[in-house]
Amino acid sequence: MEHLTRPEVTITDRKDEHIRINLEENVQFRKLTTGLENLYFEHQALPELDLEEIDLSTELFQKQMRVPLMISSMTGGTENARNINLALATAAEQTGIGLGLGSMRVAIEEPKTADSFQVRDVAPSALILANLGAVQLNYGLETEHCQQVVEMTAADALILHFNPVQEALQPEGDTNFAGLLGKIESVCKALDKDKIPVVAKEVGWGFSESNCRQLAEAGISAIDVAGAGGTSWSQVELHRATKVSQVRVAAAFDDWGIPTVKALGNALSGAPGLPIIASGGLRTGVDIAKCLAIGATLAATAKPFLESAVVSVDAIIEVIHELTQELRISLLCAGAADIPSLQNIPLLKRE
Repeated sequence: MEHLTRPEVTITDRKDEHIRINLEENVQFRKLTTGLENLYFEHQALPELDLEEIDLSTELFQKQMRVPLMISSMTGGTENARNINLALATAAEQTGIGLGLGSMRVAIEEPKTADSFQVRDVAPSALILANLGAVQLNYGLETEHCQQVVEMTAADALILHFNPVQEALQPEGDTNFAGLLGKIESVCKALDKDKIPVVAKEVGWGFSESNCRQLAEAGISAIDVAGAGGTSWSQVELHRATKVSQVRVAAAFDDWGIPTVKALGNALSGAPGLPIIASGGLRTGVDIAKCLAIGATLAATAKPFLESAVVSVDAIIEVIHELTQELRISLLCAGAADIPSLQNIPLLKRE
């Protein structure tokens, strides 16, 4: 049977569908890994450090953070998403980490959904990033819309996310990525990086070195590499497919993408000096420590937080505490008293 019939899906329906699929289906990469499993620290049995005195603090966009960790952009636009975002923001505020909001195009098209992204009241001091799809600059999105979502959420910065694979696989996808670089440069100039920094973020397939260089030259203030090895949005779209042929097309991209370690290296080489956020399949504090040692400013993850956000704020905080403790122990056993020290410790490669 070729057609898998279902009612027409609205943008808000799609938001809830994405949440459901990520929670209920196995949408991790089947073949590709992050590459982090091939790297390790030389263990220090005599670190000459006190675990309790290890300093994990850092700063991004003039916001102090207790831990170099951010909750990756996930959702918004529905009542379910609103509850998730409020829980995530509450936990981020209490633990001193950052929060990326989900794609906010829906809040522009349907203003009644804006409150699902408005979490500043529960997170007055947390680093919060608004979020729009870069491709929407070719579909009517203007600089004033970028300004609007930042003001709407009292955000500290704006994410422009890049997802050509996902858009190409979506039945309702926006697939004209031509001529975006000049528009991105215009947005960066209009927003003024000293006032509203713009972060370029992939959604799970990574950036090439040349892409990072182009984005840096366009005025981007930071890059979230979002490499391959964690959640695969081609797998997510596979579960949304309305035709059997669409399932087959989505399945063909199971091993597409740049693994997180390689994407991180690409950003450091292509955009030297810019803050780099490492994301894409990070599941433990040890993963985070490795990314920081490579040169990332922050690390980010989504899946562990989505799974806990549908339980309670306390469940999210428990995940944050676990990741923080794993990171702290990693620094102790690598012989690093703080993040700058960790970034001077070489990682070894497994033979």
